[in-house]
Amino acid sequence: MKKQSGFTLIELAIVLVIIGLLLGGVLKGQELINSAKAKSLAADFKNVQVYVYGYQDKFRALPGDDAAARNHIGETATNPSGTNAGNGIINGNWDSSTASDESILFWQHVRLAGFAPGPTTLGNTADEVIAFVPKNADGGRIGIQSVTGATNLPTTPTRMNGGYVICSAGILGRFAKQIDLTLDDGDTSTGSVRAYSTNTTWVPSTGTGNGVIVDADAYNVCMAF
Repeated sequence: MKKQSGFTLIELAIVLVIIGLLLGGVLKGQELINSAKAKSLAADFKNVQVYVYGYQDKFRALPGDDAAARNHIGETATNPSGTNAGNGIINGNWDSSTASDESILFWQHVRLAGFAPGPTTLGNTADEVIAFVPKNADGGRIGIQSVTGATNLPTTPTRMNGGYVICSAGILGRFAKQIDLTLDDGDTSTGSVRAYSTNTTWVPSTGTGNGVIVDADAYNVCMAF
C-alpha cells in the first residue's frame, strides 16, 4: 500500500503565517499610500494660499486680477480686461474653461512670478484651458475664485465665509473627510472646508439617510479663506 504524503500541521501553520504577513504588508502599504495622498490633497489648499499672499506681498495686487501684470511679471503675462480688472476680486469660476477669466489668469500670474510650477502660455480653447490648470493627486483640477458674487457654489445651508475659495475636484469621499479633519472641523457641510457633488448643497461627513458623504464617490472639496 502506497503511503500518501501531505503537509504537516506545522507546515500549514508556517504557510498561514507567511500569508498573514504578506496581507498585513499589503494593507499597511495601501494605508501609507492613502495617507500620503490625503496629505498631498490637503497641501494643495495650503499652497494656493501661499501663492495668493506671496503675490500680494510682492506686487500689492491680486494674481489673476492684477491690472499691471505685464509690468510686474513680464510682457508674456496677460492683463485682465474689462471694468473688473484690478478691483480686488478674482472674477470667474474656479472651474472655468474661459482663458480670459481671472480665475484662469491667476495660474499664469503666480507661475510667471515664480510662486508655482507649470506652463505659462495660455491657449484659447476649453481643452487647452483644462490642460493649463493644475491637477490634484487624483487628477481633478484645482481652482480659485472670489466668494463675492459666486453663483456656482452651493448656497445651503449658507454660502462659505471668506474672501476667496479654493476648490479641488474629483476627490473620493474618504479623502474629503480626512482633508476636513486635517484643515477644519471634520464636518464637510460646515466651516471653512466643505464638499459638494452638485452646486445645490454642501454634503455632511456623517449622518443618516441620503446626502451624506460616500467614501467611494467623488466630490469637489472647497476651502474658504
